[in-house]
Amino acid sequence: MGSENEHIVMLPFMAHGHLIPFLALARQIHESTGFKITIANTPLNIQYLQNTISCNNPNSSEKFNINLVELPFCSSDHGLPPNTENTENLSFDLIINFFASSQSLKTPLYNLLMGIKEKEGKPPICIITDIFFGWAVDVAKSLGTTNVAFSTGGAYGTLAYISLWLNLPHRKTNSDEFTLPGFPERCHFHITQLHKYLRMADGTDDWSKFMQPQISQSLKSYGMLCNTAEEIELGALQWLRNYTKLPVWAIGPLLPQSYLKKSSSSAPSGSSIYNQHSGKKPGVNPEEIIEWLDLRDPGSVLYISFGSQNTISSSQMMALAIGLEASAKSFIWVIRPPIGFDLRGEFRSEWLPEGFEERIKEIKQGLLVRNWAPQLEILSHKSTGAFLSHCGWNSVIESLSQGVPVIGWPMAAEQAYNSKMLVEEMGVAVELTRGVQRGEKCDRNGDGQGREGARNEGES
Repeated sequence: MGSENEHIVMLPFMAHGHLIPFLALARQIHESTGFKITIANTPLNIQYLQNTISCNNPNSSEKFNINLVELPFCSSDHGLPPNTENTENLSFDLIINFFASSQSLKTPLYNLLMGIKEKEGKPPICIITDIFFGWAVDVAKSLGTTNVAFSTGGAYGTLAYISLWLNLPHRKTNSDEFTLPGFPERCHFHITQLHKYLRMADGTDDWSKFMQPQISQSLKSYGMLCNTAEEIELGALQWLRNYTKLPVWAIGPLLPQSYLKKSSSSAPSGSSIYNQHSGKKPGVNPEEIIEWLDLRDPGSVLYISFGSQNTISSSQMMALAIGLEASAKSFIWVIRPPIGFDLRGEFRSEWLPEGFEERIKEIKQGLLVRNWAPQLEILSHKSTGAFLSHCGWNSVIESLSQGVPVIGWPMAAEQAYNSKMLVEEMGVAVELTRGVQRGEKCDRNGDGQGREGARNEGES
């Protein structure tokens, strides 16, 4: 029977940092096997993927033979704003509602798989689902197929995230430092590396009630895929295999092939790498960014970006701008409204020192890019010397792939663990801070009686 008769269904979590790696994996599997690939998700996320594919190949009839299928989803049924189908621009206090709402995809996924089974005479050979979708294990089993979990993060960050939620080790000690099951004794974690919702988790809160059963069930999958490479995380991959008792396959880094080796100058002309990677349009014309970089000395530019869903406080933004200007170093800063404001709204000059943008533009010290920039194209340029990053995994592997050292400013999810790995295991980063918000307490009990934390991770 030919490979074209085999079918794989994929279900990413509803966030851009998950959708894009799933799409890249789908292409990789199809190109190497010829299998049919179906990616299922909510309507607006499917539209986003369609736009990404069409942006990649505006003059090509190639469709990648990837089938995109919409699953019905109504955000208002889950206490979310209308048409909320992605974590982007969602306030953090609603994120747990969003996680919980993803369980409503169980029946639509079952119906999709049943339809494939009836049409093709057999179920898909497997379904590949996000690690947050533990319920998919039972769906797969009920239809005679298997579930393979996919972690879009790295092995170190995935293991830390899994073990922290399943063990809540900070609850078992009064010390700010603790060891973590699955890691060597030498790897000490600190309570300031935990987001406040994990610090406050006790097994009965809403976050625990979602994360613990979903992660536990996901670990009953046939195996796990991880967006990393043995050459990057040899030790962490083995730790993850030992802890989960699962086969773990490193299938990354999921990057455009033309950028796996740093170019000697700028990125290939006309590459439109921003479209290849995300389907978004940059805030400044890519050619203008490259021309600006071309005028700088090799390794002289600091690139600053906190990812597609993070930002910093207004006071931090002001302080960062003052420091950058005083440093006299060249920089590109992807800038968004600060915490507490609509990330999609207009950027206000009052969030920066008076005349800041005009001064740095006049002396050609810096370039401010609103909302989004062609990150991989910037990192691959010879003039880029360092990356001030939130340490999201996609940003980490993009920076590693181009040999650009990182200044870490982790904010949420597994970012603090990625930063820890880059600093302690790889020696390619320094950590600047951990999303400081003035006045937030390092409160492990949620009673407001915790120690003041100068390095605590803020909401993001």
